[in-house]
Amino acid sequence: MTLNVLGKGNVLGVEVDAIDYDGVVARVLRAAKEGRSLSVTATAVHGVMCAVLDPQHRFRLNRHDIVTPDGQPVRWALNILHGAKLADRVYGPELVLRLCAAAAKNDLPVGFYGSRPEALAAMQARLLARYPKLEVAIGKPSLFRRSTPEEQEAINAEIRDSGARIVFVGLGCPRQEVWAYENADDLCLPVVAVGAAFDFHAGLLPQAPAALQRRGLEWAFRLWQEPGRLWRRYVYLNPAFLLLLAGQLLRLRRFTDRGIPPRRSENYA
Repeated sequence: MTLNVLGKGNVLGVEVDAIDYDGVVARVLRAAKEGRSLSVTATAVHGVMCAVLDPQHRFRLNRHDIVTPDGQPVRWALNILHGAKLADRVYGPELVLRLCAAAAKNDLPVGFYGSRPEALAAMQARLLARYPKLEVAIGKPSLFRRSTPEEQEAINAEIRDSGARIVFVGLGCPRQEVWAYENADDLCLPVVAVGAAFDFHAGLLPQAPAALQRRGLEWAFRLWQEPGRLWRRYVYLNPAFLLLLAGQLLRLRRFTDRGIPPRRSENYA
């Protein structure tokens, strides 16, 4: 039975969906079969805090069709603030696997956009070994810079022409959420932003042990793996998230979900 009873709940101004894996998969499959856009992002503490600090990003994030509680602290926040009673998070890497299994079963070709060519090749090989009936229509690497309007139009045309019915985006937070916000409607298919899932499934980065994931300590494992890149994110943003969450819980501070409309395109390719 799918869980999508509460709809969205405000977590520090971000409207996060009280939803489980089955609910997300069902909505993505329906949109893919109907050939319509659907923007999905798996959002952890870092994504929420980007929205807190940047009202333009908050505007974008709150216009995604589905914002899943990717991190355990985000799931806990939904449960504490809104009584969601979610038993599990909707974790980006696991969501990729479940959507690929469903796509293979339903003859829906998938595409991957982002990361490096070698990571895409390794990930696709591993996914095809796991799901032999999966059809990968396109694997398009990132340009690792902001794209011009002409470049983005060409990228979108290539994705549409590939025949992909679901596209996974791995550009990193917040770039992938910006990309999905700006391009999902033009693509007319589900766009699923999944962060580091590409590198995990390519075998380039190890995932945290399940015990750490259940306890919300995946951040510590990732910090140990990539201290130079991630220390600012976790040292500053994690404590800030907890402090602000306490303020919201105690009703000492209100967090608006309005944000500010972006002034210009921020497309990353």
